[in-house]
Amino acid sequence: MNTNTDIEHDDLDPAYSEVLRPHEIVSTVIMTRVSEYFGFFVFAIACALVFPKVFFPNYDLVTATIISFSVFSLAFLARPFSRLVFGQLEKQMGRGIRITVSVFLLGASTIIIGFIPGYEEIGIIAPIVLCIARIGQGIGSGGSADGLPMIMMMNADEDKRGRYAMVPQLGAPIGFAIAAAIYYVLTEYLTPVEFFDWGWRFPFIVVLSLQVVALFTRLRLVQTEGYNNAVKHHLLRATPALEVIKGHWRDIILATYLPLASFTLLHIITIFPLGYIKIFSELSPSDVLFVQVIGAVVATLTCVLSGFLSDRFGRRPFLVIVIVMVGLLSFFVSSLSSNLWPFILTGFALFGFCFGQSSSTLPHRFEKEYRYTAVLISTDLSWVFGAAFAPVIAISLAVWFGLEFAGYYLLSGVLATLFALYLAKPKSFTDD
Repeated sequence: MNTNTDIEHDDLDPAYSEVLRPHEIVSTVIMTRVSEYFGFFVFAIACALVFPKVFFPNYDLVTATIISFSVFSLAFLARPFSRLVFGQLEKQMGRGIRITVSVFLLGASTIIIGFIPGYEEIGIIAPIVLCIARIGQGIGSGGSADGLPMIMMMNADEDKRGRYAMVPQLGAPIGFAIAAAIYYVLTEYLTPVEFFDWGWRFPFIVVLSLQVVALFTRLRLVQTEGYNNAVKHHLLRATPALEVIKGHWRDIILATYLPLASFTLLHIITIFPLGYIKIFSELSPSDVLFVQVIGAVVATLTCVLSGFLSDRFGRRPFLVIVIVMVGLLSFFVSSLSSNLWPFILTGFALFGFCFGQSSSTLPHRFEKEYRYTAVLISTDLSWVFGAAFAPVIAISLAVWFGLEFAGYYLLSGVLATLFALYLAKPKSFTDD
């Protein structure tokens, strides 16, 4: 791969920079990402608290939870196929239409989930519709990529790229904080009958409203001259996927594993504790959700801090230190039940640090004419290997072998990321 200075420090031409400024799209990027992650976590929390009882009541709680977590993975497996579904649509009708259709598919799939009758009402049709809607969420999510985070980071001043790379990542902790807070209120103040009858459906309706607002904000931006200039300047130009894979498969594999630890940690501190404690602990879901809401606030702060620290000390050494700390945390997963507060808060703090810079390592692996497509492919694969099966693998290991084995699973993600960072040459990172 060519890694000369022109490619690694490819600021836009002055004519383009005068139109396209990173600070002008901060609010749009944050709003878009918050709406996406909010919907993501609404479904994730429901997988632990709701779906085993509503859609899989004919199984014991452990089996039903494992099946529910398996349904969770379907969206990630479907994401790569969104390129096939929406690629031709963009060529024929433009990127704005492609984003609109994909977001409406995502929203429709989400709202359908909120209105599916339970297994007791319509039998096997209920979980089947749930699976179909989950696949629709994955295809819609994958097709809605707009490249705005890449514009923000690549067109920022080199000494501020860590700060701008952190901005899109704020969507995860903020989105989770909102989702967990809503579920906390519902589980704390509704009776179990009210919650399982209608209460759990309310967050899915809220998701749709946020996605509609984010859509119109995003469409207004992608129709500007600055956005079109970025596309013309190759930062956002799609390249045939087979061509990218054939010429850059080694870097795609490497980029796939760079954010793996942060993706695995995300699920170990969010959906996994809810599922595990519901099965094995006397704590109520609201107790766990309350701690997680506070943890998400901490993660938001450390995510912001990660941008300044990576700009100050360099992204690569910063990530190595943080990922090693995540590896140390993996040995304390076994204390989840007895030390819920320390584990959750520490986990969220480390998550903010590592997730804040995890995606910023991807664009610099590729020449700019291949970057947009290569990053999309790498990101999809990262979610498949780091997120799709994390909850079901972690809960299965904890059930069959003990809680410490869920920690070993997190450790495997840490080792994979550290190895990828080792293989990634320092010159592949713009601030080294």
